[in-house]
Amino acid sequence: MKPNLNITPVAVAHTCFTEKFGIPRQPLLADASRASIKLLPPFNDPDAVAGLEQHSHLWLTWQFHQVAGQWSPKVRPPRLGGNKKLGVFATRSPFRPNNIGLSVVRLIEVRTHPRVELIVAGADLLDGTPILDIKPYIPYADSVPAATSALAEAAPAATPVHVPEAIARVAQNYRDDWGTDLPELIKQVLSQDPKPAYQQPDPERIYGMALCGFNLQWRYASGEIEVTGLNALIEESS
Repeated sequence: MKPNLNITPVAVAHTCFTEKFGIPRQPLLADASRASIKLLPPFNDPDAVAGLEQHSHLWLTWQFHQVAGQWSPKVRPPRLGGNKKLGVFATRSPFRPNNIGLSVVRLIEVRTHPRVELIVAGADLLDGTPILDIKPYIPYADSVPAATSALAEAAPAATPVHVPEAIARVAQNYRDDWGTDLPELIKQVLSQDPKPAYQQPDPERIYGMALCGFNLQWRYASGEIEVTGLNALIEESS
């Protein structure tokens, strides 16, 4: 008999990533990122998070809420340059039968006033992501030192990032309620090289992404990424 599953989000993530392009491909690769996991009624009871501050990291189960298209038995992982196909269950592709994601994040603070929210670091989540469940990360049970992955044995090599002094000053003036270190976040996000792996860098092309309310722009030059602009985005009037 097929089970009848009713899943209700327990929280929503508010993050500095407002578009999919540029989000780190795995959690904790950009520890400078900050996010608020705001609990929703009726789960926004302080009792629901009592004791959570005793843990350094959390598991977040969430939904790829802006994935367009149908799932496929085989997908093209970005890690393999977008040219080789693997079974969907052998990858972390967002195009899954149930569009469910799983991330480990670092817990910074548990807030119960004026709202119940968790401030976390290293989240690879799009702003507005529905959070389906929150669990503490248990090191002795969740960490497997002998685990292997032939597909992703180590994190991708970091690309050097150059931020001109004038742009760095703009980033240093950024403040939010979560304590985001924008200069460091820019370096961590870009060092992972957001462009598709199959795409050859064009020194004449200017790339861009939305980050923390700014339009961050960069280009590829002489083996490094050079930040060329950081301009405040103009919010559209409703």
